[in-house]
Amino acid sequence: MSKRNMLLAGLLACSLSTIPLTSAAQNADSYPERPVTYIVPFNAGGASDIAARLQQKYYEDENGEKVVIQYMAGAGGAQAWARLNTMQGDGYTIMGVNFPHTILQPMGGNVGYKTDDLVYVNFFQYTPSVIAVAKESEFQTLDDLVTFAKENPGLMTYSGSASRSGDEVAKERMDELAGMVTTYIPFSGTSPATAALLGGQVMASVTYTTEAVNQGDNLRVLAVAADERVPALPDVPTFKELGYDFVGGAYRGVAVPNSTPEEMRQAVSESISRITANKKFVVEMERGGFVPVDIPYDEMDEFVANEVNFYSSVAKRIGLEPK
Repeated sequence: MSKRNMLLAGLLACSLSTIPLTSAAQNADSYPERPVTYIVPFNAGGASDIAARLQQKYYEDENGEKVVIQYMAGAGGAQAWARLNTMQGDGYTIMGVNFPHTILQPMGGNVGYKTDDLVYVNFFQYTPSVIAVAKESEFQTLDDLVTFAKENPGLMTYSGSASRSGDEVAKERMDELAGMVTTYIPFSGTSPATAALLGGQVMASVTYTTEAVNQGDNLRVLAVAADERVPALPDVPTFKELGYDFVGGAYRGVAVPNSTPEEMRQAVSESISRITANKKFVVEMERGGFVPVDIPYDEMDEFVANEVNFYSSVAKRIGLEPK
């Protein structure tokens, strides 16, 4: 090859190598330019779906395009999360993700993905854990429940959604803080767990603020695991108010396939943050028992590391081995 041809080939190679980066940057600057598919990894009607539907109402107003919600339920979300990285990483397919689900599931065995396989780009809300009893319960306060549990080790029964779940973690954490021993009875989901409580099969339930709001006067909520009282449950004290350093619940956000360029990951995160900043959206979320947060992509590494460290520290208490 002549020196001239070698020079031309080199210039062509350099120019071609810059095309994907330039294209990604340009696409990110104008993102979104067409409708976005938002995959909810659970059935319709749950907290993840409700949150996504609330976002959908404001997506076009804030981003200029529509978002189309699809469902891919199965295996507690694992079926969808195991497939995420097989999808096209162009920013136009996003998927709902939940903590602690995507941390605890891989600790329990092979579920088709690992926690760090997923590219989390934004977490926009969490639902604090609560301890609730039926309205006819003898327990008027959290102190009543703790006193009974300490005097009767193992007799205090909780319902919750699934084994090795956020509900079971909350139960174990409260046991440790209060120095008590209670019994956790898992159900297939939040609805049957609440039905067991209302039907007198258990004495209390570990659930989320959203379920407490949905049930209204059917439940007496004894405490909420938030830094401050939740607007939808203004009369319910926080665990901190009652002397227990307990803040936690289920965080929900969105992830993208791992082939998504960095610029597009950031663009997707910003599109979600714009919705979270909408005051009407915030009001609707709070009315439903959600706590809006804004954890963008550039803060994600630290947030994920902290969550993994916490759940790893309690994993053995619910029969899991940290990975």
